[in-house]
Amino acid sequence: MKAITFRQYGSPDVLKYEDVPTPTPKDDEVLIKLHASSVNAADWHLLRADPFPVRFMLGLTKPKPKFHILGGDVAGVIEAIGKNVTEFKVGDEVFGETFDDGMGGFAEYTCARAKILVAKPKNLNFEEAAAVPLAAVTAFFGLRDVAKVQPGQNVLINGAAGGVGTYAVQIAKALGAEVTAVCSARNHEQARSLGADHVIDYTKENFTKSGKQYDVILCVNGYYPIRDFKRTLTPNGIYAMPGGNSKLLLEVMFLGPLHSLGSKKFKMVASKPNKARLQAVKDLIEGGKLHPVIEKVYPLAEVPDAIRYVETGHARGKVVITVP
Repeated sequence: MKAITFRQYGSPDVLKYEDVPTPTPKDDEVLIKLHASSVNAADWHLLRADPFPVRFMLGLTKPKPKFHILGGDVAGVIEAIGKNVTEFKVGDEVFGETFDDGMGGFAEYTCARAKILVAKPKNLNFEEAAAVPLAAVTAFFGLRDVAKVQPGQNVLINGAAGGVGTYAVQIAKALGAEVTAVCSARNHEQARSLGADHVIDYTKENFTKSGKQYDVILCVNGYYPIRDFKRTLTPNGIYAMPGGNSKLLLEVMFLGPLHSLGSKKFKMVASKPNKARLQAVKDLIEGGKLHPVIEKVYPLAEVPDAIRYVETGHARGKVVITVP
């Protein structure tokens, strides 16, 4: 099969488009003929081993064979099943997130455990479905489970125009919150169309100095010192960070516990593949409360270009990979 392979750390230039053996499913896995995948910030972070500690998971000097194909979002049709798989059959259309299974989405075929897959939403095509798993589930987990958003709360989404951010605006509204979206002026109309009640242009206004406070801040992108975010929270406010600026990521990781000693809390959002949460996201999609925003679509052979674009940090919504 054709795949984009990842055998050394570096820029997208180190990726190769080549023939590799088609995988065989284990007893608890299925073989998926992929129709689409999508690019996440995690792909370029892993590719560049940034931050350095990712090497302790992937391999110290080079990625282990298990991780030789990036791409954690998958959508396609089941071609074969392991002997212990009972909930799916050959021909079923599925989607899911495979980061814990070694990824594998940037290829014509991949294997994944049945227990992390869900039937594809009926109202989405494969490209749309591939744009959902990691980004939407991360936003859902961060808002519902980590920040525990309640109806009527004021929620600010910092970085509302990207993959996680576009889902976060919609999910916060579905949870009954009043939503403020922080993004550049070119994305204001998009944020409002997704349900944002207020928009802030980060190029013109520093919301941490406005005097307004929020019950929940979901920080997807951008940088302000952690102390600035703290004064922007209500007395019992929660700051949740699923990703973004590496400097801020380290601040929250190491200084967050100290800043959380009082009533205000700073939490990392470390979402993992979870069938129940993916099913809940699917229910929102089929109920008309959530939909993917896709800016660009690249063919499989052009994954390096797709990753370069996502790495700029200015993608609007999701970047999808189609598989021939």
